[in-house]
Amino acid sequence: MATTISQLWQRYRSVQLVYRIAAAFVLGSVVGLLVGQRATVLQPLGDLFVRLLKMIIVPIVVFTIVMASRQLSPSNLGKIGSQVVVVYLLTTSIAIAVGLLVSNFLDPGVGLQLAEGSVSPEEAPPLTEVLLGVVPENPIGAMAEGNILGVITFSLVFGIGMTAVREEVEEGSDVHNGIEMLFDIIEAGAEVMFKVVWGVMEYGVIGVFALMAALFGQTGAGAIVDLLMLVATLTAAVGIQIGVVYLLLIVTLLLGQSPLAFLRGCKDAMLTALSIRSSTGTLPVTMSNADENLKINEGIYSFSLPLGATINMDGTAMYLGIAAIFTANIVDVHLTIAQQLSILLTALLASVGTAGVPGASLVMMSVVFSQVGLPLSAVAMIAGIDPLLDRLRTMNNITGDLAVTALVAKWNDAIDLSSGAWDS
Repeated sequence: MATTISQLWQRYRSVQLVYRIAAAFVLGSVVGLLVGQRATVLQPLGDLFVRLLKMIIVPIVVFTIVMASRQLSPSNLGKIGSQVVVVYLLTTSIAIAVGLLVSNFLDPGVGLQLAEGSVSPEEAPPLTEVLLGVVPENPIGAMAEGNILGVITFSLVFGIGMTAVREEVEEGSDVHNGIEMLFDIIEAGAEVMFKVVWGVMEYGVIGVFALMAALFGQTGAGAIVDLLMLVATLTAAVGIQIGVVYLLLIVTLLLGQSPLAFLRGCKDAMLTALSIRSSTGTLPVTMSNADENLKINEGIYSFSLPLGATINMDGTAMYLGIAAIFTANIVDVHLTIAQQLSILLTALLASVGTAGVPGASLVMMSVVFSQVGLPLSAVAMIAGIDPLLDRLRTMNNITGDLAVTALVAKWNDAIDLSSGAWDS
């Protein structure tokens, strides 16, 4: 008997977590539709998942952002590195803005209500207060109060400060060794948090099932239309980001090349990203396209593409803005311009550090929702359709990586625009 249970458990674990969550989403929805209001008895199991998400937000932000800043020292960046990072951050900012604009226009989620009903938001702060809030007066207080934007800023500044001091002092000195030891401790803490996040996501299978059963038990089949509207909103935003930002602005205007030539050059990477849903997993194909098709110098793409797979999360950051508007609509909350700017800043900074976290999009979504006071129960609701949305986001990310890499290569005379895909 014990052997049979062990085999069943191993078979269950062999299925990727994202697909188990998707299955829980479907099963929970079916149970809610069949059972009706009685399914709301499962709500506490879903509420536990929400509390677990809240528990991990601050520590995962602190550890991952400090670790990410370890790679942002002045000597590691240089001229080309600085250009790559700045353009990546710029395209990510534009992606978030595109997501917010499209979702404000299409209003996904209007008419749907979470099982907990509407919420009464606090009065929105003025824009100047949001901007000043980026710098916390008390970092520990920011952590205790859940001021995620302040926590991110302090973690980034602290991490960069550590790298700067490490480079200034003599290697082998007590200060240098102390900083290396502190980085090692923080890295160990990050690994511990990755394991904790894994455990929370494992429980998320139960949490998503319970929350979807409660949601559909209360709302009926109407929620399906709203979720499809969320998919349509992200699809439209990705189309605008790729078509306008990458193809028109970067390739046509700045590179002076044909968008069709660029698409021919990176189609393998785009299709691979759409299939496997992993920027890192697609990296060998992305680098091959950059080298063989787009004729970019290895000295550029060998740095920019691995970095892009880590920090350039245009599609995911865009998705966070859309998910925030969707969630605000289903809890009947109007997000002001100041709050939407806060979403942009939080998503931008969070994307630098949390890309390597298991269930990164859900963790980042929890970070953004906490910043503007939106209920985290919506995270579980959106998680069910995340496998589909993740394909679009990853394809967007890969396309952006290649477009930015080609642009920086042109700025540094490190691309042959007379051969490869450009000449076909």
